[in-house]
Amino acid sequence: MSKSLNVFKKPLALHSTQPMTGFTRTGYCEVPASDYGNHAVAAEVTEEFLDFTARQGNDLRPIPGMKAGCKWCLCASRWREAFDARKNEAAGDKIVPKIFLHATNEKALGKMSLEEMKIFAVDKE
Repeated sequence: MSKSLNVFKKPLALHSTQPMTGFTRTGYCEVPASDYGNHAVAAEVTEEFLDFTARQGNDLRPIPGMKAGCKWCLCASRWREAFDARKNEAAGDKIVPKIFLHATNEKALGKMSLEEMKIFAVDKE
């Protein structure tokens, strides 16, 4: 059980244990002080996002089990980059991973608004 809060200021929900995700590899998108990447965004990656992030210099595919449909705690800044780039990318909205707000750490709010996240949210409330 995580002591962190989600974007609704409620207890952070478990995101994934297959594969085990999170900066601390607990399955939660916790953001300890040592996580300079702010792995706060509970997302489901797409093939288009995996291509996008690889082009940005962070290829996630070598991570065991990483493939389209995988749930992963993403860096808030990388999700933001995909969100901002979607209008200029051939794949459009497909590069932006869907978000699970109940499992997204409140620290994601430092990079994007709740309204922006809701556009790609699986769970709106």
